[in-house]
Amino acid sequence: MRKIQIIILLILLLSSCKESFTSKNPTEKILSIIFEDYYQFKDQINPIEATKGGNFQYNDCVANYISDSYQKEIIESYTSFLNRLDELDESELSEADQLSMKVMKWDCEIKLEGLKSPIVVITSPMYNLPSFELMPLTQIQSLHLYIAQLGAGGSVHPFNTVKDYDDWLKRIDDYIVFLDTSISMMKEGMIKKIVLPSVLTQKTINQLDEFINKSIFEHLFYKPIKSMPKGIDAEQRNRLEDEYSNMITNKLKPAYVKLKRFLVEEYLPVCRKTSGFKDLPKGKETYDYLIKLHTTTNLSANQIHKLGKEEVKRILIEMGEAKNKIGFKGDIKAFFEFIRKSPKQMPFKKPQEVLNNFNRIKEKINEKFDQVFKLRPKASFVVRRTEAFREASASAEYVPGTKDGSRPGIFYVPIPDINKYNKFSDEALFLHEAVPGHHYQLSLQQENKELPKFLHPESMGVFVEGWALYAESLGKELGLYQDPIQYFGMLSMEMHRAIRLVVDTGIHSKGWTREQAIQYSLDNEAASKQSIIAEIERYMATPGQALSYKIGQIKIRELRVEAETKLKNNFDVREFHNQILNSGSLPLILLEQKIKNWIETQIYANRN
Repeated sequence: MRKIQIIILLILLLSSCKESFTSKNPTEKILSIIFEDYYQFKDQINPIEATKGGNFQYNDCVANYISDSYQKEIIESYTSFLNRLDELDESELSEADQLSMKVMKWDCEIKLEGLKSPIVVITSPMYNLPSFELMPLTQIQSLHLYIAQLGAGGSVHPFNTVKDYDDWLKRIDDYIVFLDTSISMMKEGMIKKIVLPSVLTQKTINQLDEFINKSIFEHLFYKPIKSMPKGIDAEQRNRLEDEYSNMITNKLKPAYVKLKRFLVEEYLPVCRKTSGFKDLPKGKETYDYLIKLHTTTNLSANQIHKLGKEEVKRILIEMGEAKNKIGFKGDIKAFFEFIRKSPKQMPFKKPQEVLNNFNRIKEKINEKFDQVFKLRPKASFVVRRTEAFREASASAEYVPGTKDGSRPGIFYVPIPDINKYNKFSDEALFLHEAVPGHHYQLSLQQENKELPKFLHPESMGVFVEGWALYAESLGKELGLYQDPIQYFGMLSMEMHRAIRLVVDTGIHSKGWTREQAIQYSLDNEAASKQSIIAEIERYMATPGQALSYKIGQIKIRELRVEAETKLKNNFDVREFHNQILNSGSLPLILLEQKIKNWIETQIYANRN
């Protein structure tokens, strides 16, 4: 009887799915096919992102995304997708489909613009971030670091079966080709005078020693062999041990030695002493494009620079008020120094204590979470220390889990020196990277079955990072920031993002030096000099990306204020958050249109 009930249930479910598709009009059916094709295309051109999302059919590939053939193919594909969308009549689509279609169009158009920009910009496998054809390797957010993170195991690429191990060996073969192409592209960049600042190249050179000097059994890429699952039999275990040893000895190490020799002997001597894109041929035009890409707005560098300075001024006043409440008698700069050196804010003796502290924060916000949000994602996450080889240059970050939940999300925390780890902003950091920031938003996005699958990955940085920075401001509503130092930490985190508007545009459009940017940060925030230097060098390597946080947060905050003002007692913060999040990552212009329409709908509904 139970089997019959299950069969009937399955028939009803399949019938419902079929009815759902057949109930669509012809235009909606065509759009569904285009959406599915676009999703498959995105996974195909970025195999590591496919793996991250739980699509394992490309687990044996790495895209050589800086090659001419790759770029030619995706230019043709983006153009073809735009042509297919242009043939559709939008008036025959639902409001939700129209919004998703506009997101897809924006994505195709902005990617095409980058591929045709003066300094070619391509989406890299590193969290869907842009990379530069002639400057493909940097000290941060670079494929050589991401591959090492994956190769150590415990990250995106699975090491559960023999096939997983064999797939990784094939991925390394592709990666070696990418490294060779990188050298060729950097040589072309040397001819065209499109080269990195020397300080960034030196940092990259230093990173390579980790992969060159370690013995096989201590090597990062040998770690999966040390943790091989028990279910793999002795014959396969011995074969994989030999093949991984051979891969490290005869493929990886020689490739890294070749790359280091090139960087030291040929590339570093011609690297520039300047810091920003302003000093590159057609650098201004490329930076203007990067602003548009990362903010989804038409704001100019000058407008963003001015906005940043206004935000810095506003937050400094709030920080002064917070300092006075804490009872500190000196000026704000003295308080920054006090926070940087306070033994009370550096209490941890072991890295695990840092991770435990974040897990305590997680438990604390659970009590009030349902007062601020309607939904909880099914996906879980873990807090993990950043790997040693990239820890010195890394910021805290979140890596989403797989869509099916088989691998949890990971909140990475760099702890390069436990004795200097300062916890004064840990509550805000947790809200940003985990809940209700990246883990919460991206997990809901992945699990939202109403969205086309191409909208499930993180994609739109200004939305993702803007939401995470907005999430930091929700601490009091979620029961945090009871310690005034932690509230000051939240202001410091916001200040950090406001400073980014000033220093990123300063470096890349106004000719600021690395040292000027470092000093401006030291003058206006409490972060340590070591972390500020790493941040400024990050902005030098990834122009425009740091603008997305504050620009996105300002827009979400503006929309909340507008909703609160117009809806008054009918404003429901839980529903507002649901409306912000339930359409996936949106360009800001589309998000604004959506929320304004929702507000008007609410006003009309409340009148009737």
